[in-house]
Amino acid sequence: MPSWTNKDRRQYEHIEKGYEQRGTPEDRAQEIAARTVNQERRNEGRTPNSRTEGTGNPRHSLEDRTKEELENRARELDIRGRSHMTKGELVEAIRRRE
Repeated sequence: MPSWTNKDRRQYEHIEKGYEQRGTPEDRAQEIAARTVNQERRNEGRTPNSRTEGTGNPRHSLEDRTKEELENRARELDIRGRSHMTKGELVEAIRRRE
């Protein structure tokens, strides 16, 4: 839990517990709780910069992700020239690399 406040930790535990009570597996409940808290932190502007938004939900198609999320995924895959690519070009490059 990077630089979370006590409120963030309580929110995480509350969300995780709720999902587990509904029968969600523990690891999935933890993922949902962490994503929820981190999204709230981003919306409130409490993350270091906009580039820390991650690579998007892996269950969504590449076309449904933001350009920033695609750039982050391209960075993980070490795709050269990603900062000059359009969203469509990023999608194509990521698909070729994966």
